[in-house]
Amino acid sequence: MAGSAELLVDAFGRVREVVHRVVGGLTPEQLAFRVDPGANSIAWLVWHLTRIQDDHVADAAQAEQVWTSQGWVGRFGLPFDPLATGYGHRAADVAGVRVASGELLVGYHDAVHQQTTRYVERLGDADLARVVDRSWDPPVSLGVRLVSVIADDLQHAGQAAFVRGVVQRR
Repeated sequence: MAGSAELLVDAFGRVREVVHRVVGGLTPEQLAFRVDPGANSIAWLVWHLTRIQDDHVADAAQAEQVWTSQGWVGRFGLPFDPLATGYGHRAADVAGVRVASGELLVGYHDAVHQQTTRYVERLGDADLARVVDRSWDPPVSLGVRLVSVIADDLQHAGQAAFVRGVVQRR
């Protein structure tokens, strides 16, 4: 593995590190805490960033999502369509993401991270130019899609870290 693949694996690894730090040691109540009724909880943020990574990378790799292939959808038991990612969720939907433990969130994230890493580490620089989404102008290449997922994941992980700070200072 060299070049772009190495950088992408490193970037996804950084997302994983933040997820572990943010979730570690928190109770289900702390994971569900919201700064106000319209805000996102740590549980929702981590679930959502993981769902987006799972959805987008599986699509690019032409693989089944970990969410369904490994039974995470049943373990979470959320009140949404099985393929929901959290995109477009409203406050009531955010409130619906409750977990029995942080281990559930971290377990799902680790499983997605493993599938992502297995896929990304095999990519060559030429693979990153492949168009994966023609619904945008200009069409989205694999490289742009993966960087977009990383950027989105890191933003949500940072938001979750902020909420953790609020929770710990209460």
